[in-house]
Order: sequence, then C-alpha cells, then structure tokens
Amino acid sequence: MTIASKTLKQFNLRHTNGREEVLDLFLNAGRALAHHDVENGLGPAHDRVTIYRTLRTFLDKGLLHKVLDDEGGTKYALCRETCADGHHHHDHIHFKCEACGQTTCLDDVVIPVITLPKGYDRKETNLLIQGVCQGCNQ
Repeated sequence: MTIASKTLKQFNLRHTNGREEVLDLFLNAGRALAHHDVENGLGPAHDRVTIYRTLRTFLDKGLLHKVLDDEGGTKYALCRETCADGHHHHDHIHFKCEACGQTTCLDDVVIPVITLPKGYDRKETNLLIQGVCQGCNQ
C-alpha cells in the first residue's frame, strides 16, 4: 500500500487512481502547487474538472490548505498533521521565490504575535515572504 493510499484511507476518502495520483504529486513536489501545476504534472489523461473537485475535497477534508499568492491565484500545499475535516490550523509563513516562482511552507518559522484592535476576531494568520530560495541562491 502506497503512502498516498494510506493517507486517503486515514482521511476516510474513497480511493481512486486519480486521487492517489494527485496526492502523490503533492507528496513528491515538496512545495505548493497551483491547479495548472497539477494538470501539467498529471498530463492530458486527467479531466480539469475532476482535478478541481479532487483539490476541493482534499481542502475540505484537511489534507490540503490554500496558500497566499501575490499574483491573485490559488495554490495548495499539504497540511500538517494538525488539520482535520474542515478545521485548518495554518498560522505559518509561506515563502515565494522571485527567481523560480515556487512557494513553500516554512512551518518552523514563527509568526510574531499580532494584537488586533478591539472588535476584530482573528480566524487565521497568513504571511507571505518574497525573496530568493536556497536552491536559487546557490
């Protein structure tokens, strides 16, 4: 049994080859992926709408989370173990490389505490840092 199929089972998701292939793509990428990245990674045999539905299901079940993008597009990244069905906990930093365009989660970097004015209720904190990644810096 593959890691992807074990993960689908753990999240009580019906196993299909398409879902396993999408999840494998994220497991091997190590970075956030946009819908078109998933399409390109899977090839023409996969339907655009099915990929969208798979991403939406993974998002709803707590397997993926949305990532900020400075270009207005949506990217997705694997959740950490702390997420569950409909409850995401992603107060972490995302880093977008200006050279290669890849966005990665920096889970070990702590976002400073931000005190909001009275009457504001924080749901989630996102921070996008732009610069040059380790790979491009070499």
